[in-house]
Amino acid sequence: MSNGKDANAAENSSQMTLKECLDECMEALDLFLNNHFNESLEMLRPRVNESMYHALIYATVLEMQAMMTFQPDDITNAGNTMKSAQEVCQRFRRKSPVLSSKSVGASLTEVQLHAEVCYAECQLQRAALTFLQDENMVSFIKGGIKVRNSYLIYKELHSFIKSHHFLKGPSHVHLEGGISFGIGAFNLTLSLFPPRLLKVLEFAGFSGDKEYGLSLLHDGVTGMNLRSMLCALLLLCYYTFIMFILGTGEGEVTEAEMLLKPFRLRYPRGAIFLFFAGRTEEIKGNIDEAVALFEDGCKAQQAWKQFHHMCYWELMWCFTYKRAWKMAYFYADLLSKESRWSKAMYVYMKAAYLSMLRKDEARPFGENEIELFRLVPTFKQKIAGKSPPTEKFAIRKAKRYKVRCPIRLSVPVLEMMYMWNGFSMISKRQELTEGMMQTLVEAERTLLEFPDNEYSVDDRSLIHLLKGLCLKNQGLLQAAEESFGKVLSSEKKIRFDHYLVPNCLMELGLIYMDQGRRDEAIKILHKAKLNYKEYSMESRTQFRIHAALAKLKADPGEDTRM
Repeated sequence: MSNGKDANAAENSSQMTLKECLDECMEALDLFLNNHFNESLEMLRPRVNESMYHALIYATVLEMQAMMTFQPDDITNAGNTMKSAQEVCQRFRRKSPVLSSKSVGASLTEVQLHAEVCYAECQLQRAALTFLQDENMVSFIKGGIKVRNSYLIYKELHSFIKSHHFLKGPSHVHLEGGISFGIGAFNLTLSLFPPRLLKVLEFAGFSGDKEYGLSLLHDGVTGMNLRSMLCALLLLCYYTFIMFILGTGEGEVTEAEMLLKPFRLRYPRGAIFLFFAGRTEEIKGNIDEAVALFEDGCKAQQAWKQFHHMCYWELMWCFTYKRAWKMAYFYADLLSKESRWSKAMYVYMKAAYLSMLRKDEARPFGENEIELFRLVPTFKQKIAGKSPPTEKFAIRKAKRYKVRCPIRLSVPVLEMMYMWNGFSMISKRQELTEGMMQTLVEAERTLLEFPDNEYSVDDRSLIHLLKGLCLKNQGLLQAAEESFGKVLSSEKKIRFDHYLVPNCLMELGLIYMDQGRRDEAIKILHKAKLNYKEYSMESRTQFRIHAALAKLKADPGEDTRM
């Protein structure tokens, strides 16, 4: 009998400890959100070997840092810390791995339930790091196995806490928050994948229901639990970045502002929330307000330079929209010196901004765009065995400067701005669109002054695509269609920039969608999706086409004959 009593005593003390651990981790997160990053880690560090929550949150903070610095040492360190955290969680788990049968589920203690959800979260985060870290196929498969194990645990836990066998423990709000985060993150992320890939994943037991994922993440935010911040950050990323870059370019400003409001009140100087507030203003077209918030985000803390780099990137684009090329260059230069994310991209952008200045205009720091463009390929890097698509694109474009007498790129800044869906950003401000149109008209005039060369058709087609986007922003849809049509009629003559045709078809599809011409939109989007392969930034275009078709509620199998 005494053994049973001892087990109960241990259980009671561990329950008490569970609440204490959760309270202290909430305090550490509070410090983190108030920019006291190092103090937050110091509070967590002493108990990382004995408390699953201290171990998990400590490793999560290091992983966030690694994803921002992109330095191999930071990534390795975060991976090892997350692995140790998983081992700590394992000690608290039930020894029998079966969670699915209700009898086993019913006999799990509160601590064991929390251990399951923490273990699944460690696996999920380790998988994310695996994709960043290694350069071979084996790591991808390993990452995939971790993801699947994590997903199955979340699914079983979710079913179990919804069943009538389940009795809520004192720390239930944190348990539920963890499950909402896991299932929500899986559903939202998987819903972004094109249907073909999703079919394969569904066969492996995954599901990607966007609305369900969003509703669970919103539940996770409102519960004031340990995962509230993670749920909020994932939603803010989705509303202000993913919907823009991989979607049809609207963003969800209202949703983002509602999410931000309580966090902005509680953490008025919190760098993370200043950053997202800036991004929200940017989407609304309030560029000066966005600039002020990003600058504030940099002033708010000096401990983590990585936050500054995120702000510099946005500031670079804000000044691009205002056509303040030298200011934009200044931020690209800062990034090229301080950030490890993509030196090739930053140096390309520096060269691109200088190439937008008049020939007789003084170059900052005496730099020369031709020399900078020639340097771009030397900074090529590989992530998970592949160069990032934007970097590949920049390297390909910079090749034009390899020859002794280079043929200059006509509007490299505006072209890269299109790749990041920046024309949607300026759509709310007519004066910004008019400014871009002016730049394009001048570039077109310059092209006509020079004799034709091997790049002429490509350069003219690029300008027609970008002019079409400006005309669309101005509500001149007929003129926009004609501008896109000029690109399509040059299809056979385009020699290098093969991405222009599928992107023009996609943009036409989006215009038809806005006009309510559903069948035409579906037809042309399917043509863009199925008839073109192996072009620059293909996956980004495919994601955007998928988002448009999903919006039209088009069946992937609808008639695609053209």
